[in-house]
Amino acid sequence: MRTPPAHVAPPDRALKRRRLTRITLASAVVAALGASGIYIAGAQAEEVDVPGRVQAEAFAEHSGAQTEGTGDTGGGRNVGWLANGDWLRYDNVSITGVDLAARVSSHNATGGTVELHLDAQGGQLLASFPIAQTGGWQQWKTVTAKASGVPTGAQTVFAVMKSTSPSDFVNLNWFTFGPPAGTSPSASASASLTPTASSAPSATPSASPSSSVPPTAPAGGWVPVDQAKWNKELAAFNALKPKAVPPGTTRVPEFHTDCGVANSAADDPIVLPGLSGASHMHTFFGPKVDAFTTTDKLFAAANTCNAPGDKSAYWTPELRKDGKPVPIKSMRVYYGSRVKDPSTVKPFPPGLVVVEGDAKRQVDTPKNAGSNQFWCAGSAEIGRSADGNWPRCAPGGNLIFQLVFKDCWDGQNIDSPDHKSHMGDPVNGVCTGKYPVAVPDLSFMVNYESLGGDGLSLSSGKPSSMHGDFMNAWEPERLADLVKSCLNQNAKCGIDTTFAGG
Repeated sequence: MRTPPAHVAPPDRALKRRRLTRITLASAVVAALGASGIYIAGAQAEEVDVPGRVQAEAFAEHSGAQTEGTGDTGGGRNVGWLANGDWLRYDNVSITGVDLAARVSSHNATGGTVELHLDAQGGQLLASFPIAQTGGWQQWKTVTAKASGVPTGAQTVFAVMKSTSPSDFVNLNWFTFGPPAGTSPSASASASLTPTASSAPSATPSASPSSSVPPTAPAGGWVPVDQAKWNKELAAFNALKPKAVPPGTTRVPEFHTDCGVANSAADDPIVLPGLSGASHMHTFFGPKVDAFTTTDKLFAAANTCNAPGDKSAYWTPELRKDGKPVPIKSMRVYYGSRVKDPSTVKPFPPGLVVVEGDAKRQVDTPKNAGSNQFWCAGSAEIGRSADGNWPRCAPGGNLIFQLVFKDCWDGQNIDSPDHKSHMGDPVNGVCTGKYPVAVPDLSFMVNYESLGGDGLSLSSGKPSSMHGDFMNAWEPERLADLVKSCLNQNAKCGIDTTFAGG
C-alpha cells in the first residue's frame, strides 16, 4: 500500500493545501479559545466510546486512507483524504437493523457516495450514503441510508468511495449498522484506533474472494485465477521444447515489445472499472482502452505492440508541459527475470492485472532521491527544474522513466483489493513464501519528446506519483515460447524467439 505522504490532488490547488489549512485553522482555534476554557477536540483527545458505533479509523485494511485528529463531537480521530476509488475494510461487523448512519464531512462541491459492500469491493451492495458539501473538512453531518437487508452473523464490510471528482471528496468519522445489540458492535474485537501500517495480505488472504465476484471481474477484492484454464496453459508450457540457443547469444533473460500510443483518456479499467472519466488522464499503449476494457476484450482488439501475440494493455499517467500533453518518443516493455534461477519462471496466468507505483504518493524527488526518478537518455543532465523534481537534459537527449514491476506471484489470485498485493518481490533471488511463483519481470521504458526542466507535471501529480498498469492478454502459446526459450534459458531475444548477441 502507499506510504504516509499526504493524499494530494494536483489538479486542484485549493485542495492541495487542505492539510496545511486544517492544521493552521485548528491551531488558531485552539489558541483563540483555549484561554476561555472551551474544550476543542484535537489529535490527542481521548475518544468518547459510543455503543453501536464503528469508528472509521478502525479499518482492518485500506487503500488511500489517512487518519487525523478530528474536531467532531466526541474527539479522537477521523479518516481523511478519501477520493474516488479509495476503500476501507471492516471485519466482524454486526448489522443489527436496516437503519444505517455515517458521520461525514466534505469541502468538495462535486460530492459523491460512500458505498458499503459485503465481502469484497465489488460484493453485494449493502447501502449507499450520499455525500454533499458540508461547509468544511471539519464541519460534520450525519447522513443515513437503508440497508438492502440484515445479514446474520459477523460480516466483512467494504466502504468504497465513488465520485466523479479527481480530488478528495469526503472525510469519515464513524458508522452505525443499526441499533446497539447489547454490546457495542466493533469493527474488530481486537481493532485498535490506530490503523495497521501494512496492508499486505496474510498467507491466507483475510478478504477472500466472494462468490458474488466472477473470476473475470477486474476489481472487487481478491479475484481467483481460473484454475482449470491455468492448469491447461501450464501443462502446455511444461511440455514445450525450447529452441536451441545459438553460440554468441547474449546470456541475459530478456525479450521485449514496442508499443505505440493507442489513446489517452481519464479512465482506468483496473482501479475504476466502468467509471468513465473518473480517473486522472492516462496514456494507453497497445490497444485503445476505456473504463469498460477487460482482459477478455483485449484479444479481439487492434493493438499497436509489435511482439507477435501480445494483445496486452499498458498504461501510465499523462506527462504534461505547461498543462499540455508531452508527446511520447517511444515505449518499450522489457520482459526479464530478477530471480537467481530464470529456469523457474512461468508465464503470466490468464487474466492477470497488476498496478505498480502509487498515484497518491506526492513527495519531492530531488536528484539522487533513489526512487521514482525521471532521468536523461542520450545526453547528460545539465540541471534541475526550479522545484528540483525534474532533470534538464542536454540537447540530443530526452526525458525517460523506467518502471519495474514485481515478479513473484501468489499463485492464487489474478487481482487483489489494491491491485498489487497478489504480487511480491524475490527474497534473496527466490520467489517464496506468500509469493512462490516466478513470472516475467516487467519493465516499462517510456521515452518522452522533452528535455525536461520547468513546467512539467504528471496528471497524477509529482514525479513520485508515477505508476503503471498492465492487463495480460498475451496469446498463451506465444508467451510460453518466449518464456521457455528466452527467459528459462537465460538468453536475450527480441520481439520473438530470435536470439540476439552483443
